[in-house]
Amino acid sequence: MRKSTGAAVFVSVLMIAGAAAAQGVLVDAAADRVIKKFEAATCDQLKAQKNEPPSEKEKIGLDLLRDDPKARVAFIDKIAAPVLNKMFECDIIP
Repeated sequence: MRKSTGAAVFVSVLMIAGAAAAQGVLVDAAADRVIKKFEAATCDQLKAQKNEPPSEKEKIGLDLLRDDPKARVAFIDKIAAPVLNKMFECDIIP
């Protein structure tokens, strides 16, 4: 009885760890995409995009970040420097 309970707990822990790792991969991929978007865009393009509403994919991503503080911290930590530097260069932020 103990072996099967231990195995069940182990499998559960692996599943949770796998889900967290998968979410981490998604957050990294989304952050990389945002960084590439900012690096490739001109200042005029960024200023024009600022007023556009988010796409459905972006809305889903934003909802995930609102609902998961750990994912939000990981995302912001990764994009903060490159995105804010570009925004500063483009006079989008003071």
